[in-house]
This record gives sequence, structure tokens and C-alpha cells, in this order.
Amino acid sequence: MTPMHRGTVGVSNLNAELQRLLNPEGRVITRGGRLFRANDKVMQTKNNYEKDVFNGDIGRIVGIDFDEQKVQVKFDDRLVNYELSDLDDVVHAYAISIHKSEGAEYPAVVVRLLPQHCIMLQRNLLYTAITRAKRLVVLVGSKSAVAIPVRNNKVQHRYTNLGAKLASS
Repeated sequence: MTPMHRGTVGVSNLNAELQRLLNPEGRVITRGGRLFRANDKVMQTKNNYEKDVFNGDIGRIVGIDFDEQKVQVKFDDRLVNYELSDLDDVVHAYAISIHKSEGAEYPAVVVRLLPQHCIMLQRNLLYTAITRAKRLVVLVGSKSAVAIPVRNNKVQHRYTNLGAKLASS
């Protein structure tokens, strides 16, 4: 997990590098500039009620039909078939943002924290990352990057009209 999407240690670059290291072999199907291979770890990014897959669901590509341009993804014990256009709602999930992990739980979590993430480093973000792990948490980075959220208990407030809308209903 990492706090940001951009940069050398952001989700996008980490996914590309981790795919290159962990799943470098095999034929590739391309969509939206992304290379998908059998065995890639992927995440659904939008709810798809027809396929019964939802934002944040993580699966693994188990088959690619290159002639039909279709991909089969296994989510837990279910197989879901994707047309090529459906892959617009799928991203690699070797690395994910800490925000995207909210509500999920994993056996082990590796969290990448660097001072360049300082704008995002708040105590509640670190808490979210650490509490995603069932058994093991590994913090990778510098001591100063970990110290930033430990000292920073200020939560950025979100300004919405939700309270007013609830009160008026």
C-alpha cells in the first residue's frame, strides 16, 4: 500500500514494476495503455451489478482468450468473464492506495511511506494502513516518514452538504 497514485512510489508505478518482477512472462492483452497477463492480480474499480463485482473487489486473471478478446478473472470462488471494454474498470492490484484498502482486510500488508508523501501523511491514514493486516504489517520507508503521521493528528475536514440534506429529509 502507498498513500499516493503518482510518482515513483505511487500506485501506478509500483504496479508496473511489481508486474514486471512478479509476472513478467506470457502473452499480453492491452487495454488503456495497461498490459494484462494471466496470473495478474487485479481490482474492480466500479460497481458492476450485471457481473456481480464491486468497487474494491480483488481477483486474479485466470484466462485470456486472445481470439475473442476476453479475459476471465477469479474473485474468491467465482469466475467473471470480461469483454475487452470491461477492462476499463479493472486495474492492477499488486499495489493499492491506502484509501482504496479501507474496509478490506489482508493476511499481510506492506506499507510504503516516504517523506515525499508528506501532504498525505496523517495519523488516520497510517492507522487505516496498519489495521488492514490480520497478521503482519511491514513499514517500508524512512523513520522520518513514519514520524510525520505519528505526530500529525490533524484530520482534514471534508465540507459537504450531507448534514443539511439529511436534516431536510
